[in-house]
Amino acid sequence: MAERLTRSDLGIWLINLDKDADRLAGMQTQLDAMGLSYTRFPAIYGKDHIDTLSQRADAGAYARNMGSPILPGKMGCYASHIAVWETFVGSDHKVALILEDDVVFHDDFLESLDLALAGAAHWDTVRFNCIRAKLPVSQGKLGRYHLNAYVGPFTGNATYLIKKDVAKRLLPNLWPQTRAFDHELNRFFLHDFRQCGLEPFSSHVDDGNLSSITGVGFGLVNKFKTYKRLPHYRLKAANYFRRAGWLAKKGRLLPSRRTLT
Repeated sequence: MAERLTRSDLGIWLINLDKDADRLAGMQTQLDAMGLSYTRFPAIYGKDHIDTLSQRADAGAYARNMGSPILPGKMGCYASHIAVWETFVGSDHKVALILEDDVVFHDDFLESLDLALAGAAHWDTVRFNCIRAKLPVSQGKLGRYHLNAYVGPFTGNATYLIKKDVAKRLLPNLWPQTRAFDHELNRFFLHDFRQCGLEPFSSHVDDGNLSSITGVGFGLVNKFKTYKRLPHYRLKAANYFRRAGWLAKKGRLLPSRRTLT
């Protein structure tokens, strides 16, 4: 029988910095309106833990892979998601909905959540919004939504589901940090899991152009000059082929319009 999950199997964790009380209030209003109970997870503020986090990051590899220096906020974000996964793995829940605190839910979010849970046999992680989602490949339809895999970059971790067995299997392989967390998960071809998005997306992110990670208008991001970013560009190009190769190997590269159950 195909794996099906419901909200009774679900644990919800909201990642929120202690200083961001207004964001917490906004998220609580939205989640209460949908009848979704959650656990707040105090986010790790990178600047306050820079010594410890730096020891768990490979700054040189990060610079090569991302084309920019590693920021304390990036380290804190990475460590926060991993810490939530660890909490989830120790819980009784089969699946986790992990949220960052700048999400805006659309009117159809609960519909998309329930359909994703019912179609759990077809994914290992599934996102409900993105920063970028290039070259989608439909794996089939869940209701009026397409469950997509992606040959191109698929980034953004503001709202996603992950199964317990997947989190448990991936956790030992996530240190040291060599990328932003969403870029690490975009190496699904290496970690061997089915990363999907449910489109049209039923939420989006609005941080008011002020991020605790990248500053005002991404002002803290200091990208290297073009010639120093060549290793990053080579990696980006190669990853298209790696993602396509993994999808082809798993029989997921050709688009499908089948109804998933």
